[in-house]
Amino acid sequence: MSAAKKLAPWQLRERFAAGLSAMYGGEVPAYPTLVQISTEVNGEYVQRHPDAERLGSFDRVTAERHGAIRVGTPAELAAVAELFGAFGMVPVGYYDLREATSPVPVVSTAFRPVAADELARNPFRVFTSMLALRDARFFEADLRARVQTFLARRQLFDPALIADARVIAADGGCPAGEADAFVGRAVAAFALSRDPIDKSWYDELSRISAVAADIAGLSSTHINHLTPRVLDIDELYRRMTARGIAMIDAIQGPPRTDGPAVLLRQTSFRALAEPRQFRCDDGSVVEGTVRVRFGEVEARGVALTRKGRERYDAAMATDDPAAVWDEYFPSTDAEMAAQGLAYYRGGDPAKPVVYEDFLPTSAAGIFRSNLDRDASTCDADDNSGYSMDWMAGAIGRHIHDPYALYEAQETAA
Repeated sequence: MSAAKKLAPWQLRERFAAGLSAMYGGEVPAYPTLVQISTEVNGEYVQRHPDAERLGSFDRVTAERHGAIRVGTPAELAAVAELFGAFGMVPVGYYDLREATSPVPVVSTAFRPVAADELARNPFRVFTSMLALRDARFFEADLRARVQTFLARRQLFDPALIADARVIAADGGCPAGEADAFVGRAVAAFALSRDPIDKSWYDELSRISAVAADIAGLSSTHINHLTPRVLDIDELYRRMTARGIAMIDAIQGPPRTDGPAVLLRQTSFRALAEPRQFRCDDGSVVEGTVRVRFGEVEARGVALTRKGRERYDAAMATDDPAAVWDEYFPSTDAEMAAQGLAYYRGGDPAKPVVYEDFLPTSAAGIFRSNLDRDASTCDADDNSGYSMDWMAGAIGRHIHDPYALYEAQETAA
């Protein structure tokens, strides 16, 4: 097959991201407003700041998205890995949201491209969380067994879709005439189901965690949020609020400073009460609402080295990180590079390596700010054994170390 008749993984990924965005915009009415304001803010920021594109071109930043999905079992996570493999997306990083200040009963990885040229073409990422069902602090034995039974009965993905994804990944692309159909099936796999929800089961899981109910209380998975990237998140926050859209109380991540932006700042509009049907124990169907999906937006900065990350964690542990930030970080890229705090291509302070990953504390903070209450835990030992190595074994794939990827970008240029 000639290259002209085959679409490369990045082209499929571009169509996949666009398809998910269109579908999600139809499901969540406030999302198109978020995208519109993000685009406006980006355009104005580029006009005012000559160096605005130092962390990515305007076209890349404006088209950029990250999605988030949730699954229940290692087998479901492995199927996600196979599906995303067709789009040139591989697992990067391990995130344990159970250890956050406001714990969430999931362990996570992010599927994304890793090569610099692939990221430049389309940097679509999907933060993927798996229910930490083996953790006895959240799930006692009887409930764990019933959740396992429920999850074993469902099928998130058509086996034919996963089989096709496996072939496309192995071939390094998809025949052009089959691409739209394949991408369409992949997008549809993450559509919000309108099937009635078992009310008693959903309510029982909600008492543990709204996230647990969203994962194991439904017969399907769905896009939980789809996040555009913005160059001035503070201005975005102001404009969304001015439109009357209820935002969460704060921007998560590092404070706004006059020095180089680092890592990742995130905020969102509050989860909406979405109408859903519930099936009661007597078989009747009643109207209700669920509140688990929200509109997140992010601003990305330079990737920090391990040394830089240690300083970041120390600064964030203080009572007022913004007030003491300059005690931990210098005010210029040149000083950041000289002190080995951040990654720059070829060591050139004018060429920062953009942070492509996530912060577990910020992710858990946004999850928590959109929920009614913290997850319910009991006094038990965690003998689950969850770790990055465990997850890699469970999905049969290498999970990339983000630091190794950033170091490779730094030395390649």
